[in-house]
Amino acid sequence: QVQLVESGGGLVKAGGSVTLSCSASRSIAARPNIVGWSRQAPGKEREFVAAQLSVGAGGYEYADFVKGRFTISRDDDKNIFYLHMNSLTPEDTAFYYCYLNHMADEYWGQGTQVTVSP
Repeated sequence: QVQLVESGGGLVKAGGSVTLSCSASRSIAARPNIVGWSRQAPGKEREFVAAQLSVGAGGYEYADFVKGRFTISRDDDKNIFYLHMNSLTPEDTAFYYCYLNHMADEYWGQGTQVTVSP
């Protein structure tokens, strides 16, 4: 089992930046794996935001609506991965969830709220 805990959410003005962190309770270095972020806005379904493959395997994937604005990164030595969000708009307001896929297992965090004011 792996527990994931998000942090870094909050209130930010449009055009601003926020970095979310996802801390894992144990090593995330086991390969192959995928770390990623999804979000859910009020009244909408959860949607994919970004994902990154294991270190050394390369591979990033981003939803079209965040390309050029959001960046995912990971630090396997610290068992943490991040979502760096720039040029935020009110449409980015949502609950953001981190996840880890390893083989057949999938783990999710509890989420952190990001609210972008006009």
